[in-house]
Amino acid sequence: MRRFAAMILTVLAIGGVIYLHRIITSAPSIDADPEEIRYSLNDSLSNALSDMPETKSMEQYIKRWMARHNIRGASLAIMDGEQLIYCKGFGWADEEMERAAEAGDIYRIASASKLITAIGVMKLCDQGKLSLDSKVFGEQGILSHFTEFRDKRTENITVRHLLNHTSGFSRRMGDLMFRIHDVMDWMELSTTPTSDQIIAYQLGLRLRDNPGGSAQYSNVGYLVLSRVIEQASGMSYEEYLQTNVLWPAGCYDMHIAENYYQDRFPHEVKYYGHDDEHIESYDGSGAMRLREYGGNNIKGLQGAGAWVASSVELMRLVASIDGKPDIPDVISPESVAEMKNIRRKGDYALGWARYSGGSLVRTGTMSGTCAYIENRENGLSYAFLTNTSSYRGATFTNSIGRMVRDAMARVKEWPQGRDLFVSLPATEQENPTDSVAKVDEVS
Repeated sequence: MRRFAAMILTVLAIGGVIYLHRIITSAPSIDADPEEIRYSLNDSLSNALSDMPETKSMEQYIKRWMARHNIRGASLAIMDGEQLIYCKGFGWADEEMERAAEAGDIYRIASASKLITAIGVMKLCDQGKLSLDSKVFGEQGILSHFTEFRDKRTENITVRHLLNHTSGFSRRMGDLMFRIHDVMDWMELSTTPTSDQIIAYQLGLRLRDNPGGSAQYSNVGYLVLSRVIEQASGMSYEEYLQTNVLWPAGCYDMHIAENYYQDRFPHEVKYYGHDDEHIESYDGSGAMRLREYGGNNIKGLQGAGAWVASSVELMRLVASIDGKPDIPDVISPESVAEMKNIRRKGDYALGWARYSGGSLVRTGTMSGTCAYIENRENGLSYAFLTNTSSYRGATFTNSIGRMVRDAMARVKEWPQGRDLFVSLPATEQENPTDSVAKVDEVS
């Protein structure tokens, strides 16, 4: 009997060793706390957690605005200081699948992606791998493999010029990032142009101004910055941002977008353009596709506009670059200050679109999505995302900020002691994360 018991104990001990070995060897090799990695905001948060009587009037205001503008789905996250006090999805994440919008849904954020790219550049500066005054092109430039450019002044373009849109890049041929099929014709290509081929075409045009001159918005400039990050880090653009910026900030569900509905990420919404017009596919196949699904090469935008994110994780990222004490920043205080440093009237901030009156603003818009982020030094900060675009384009996105501020003003007093970043209040709802639900009627 004793021999049998000893044999059982031996088997159990060996099994325990094997089990522990499997756990250890299968753990993710990420330089972050394993407990923190398992705490995913998008998986943990639900609309039910922000069901509060104080915010009912605000929510009705948002729903009425969405109905007027035919917005299928949207997401709002609000932060007080560095505490997440509210997050909720509105309308449909995917109307055809009857999936109601939830707090943790992720959306394409269009040009709000530039904020992420700028943070990556500042992180490389903090690591001593880059300088804002580094030359980008020419024999001594970061991207020295570009050896042909029409305008000699191109050699004077610096990283800072790309960040604040003063590179001097011309847009006389339109926005190359949204004319991929035309670029293929102009360059006589049979396949989708690579990032380097698009940059090379841009370098074949004369500059519109001296580098450091007047600002003109340039998506190609941020495509160049994506390649700068890769060259300086020795990693892919997405990998560097995730491992050095996003994961350390607690943002585990941000990705470079895919182009087609069937390739969407878990939690990702469906996109609805402002019209049903089909254009020739970016891939040269000759197929006619919706702009938001195959007409434009969204993935190819890279650091200019390709990220998907939730409003919640965007607020978490903002809290990680704001210089405030509660949540550790992922970049130095000097880099935080530099990002909002506008040296001349009319220039852009670095990554941020503008800085005025104690508020930093970043917007984004393209077919199927709009994004608006406002970081207030004093007061409530917020991120608002939609899965529907408007024919008004950028002007519509700018109006979102006014709408959200008007909506928040309807809340007489915000609940105290809430921080959804670190604690999840109990809810009586049995299935708060049920992905199929009836959307509230707009009233």
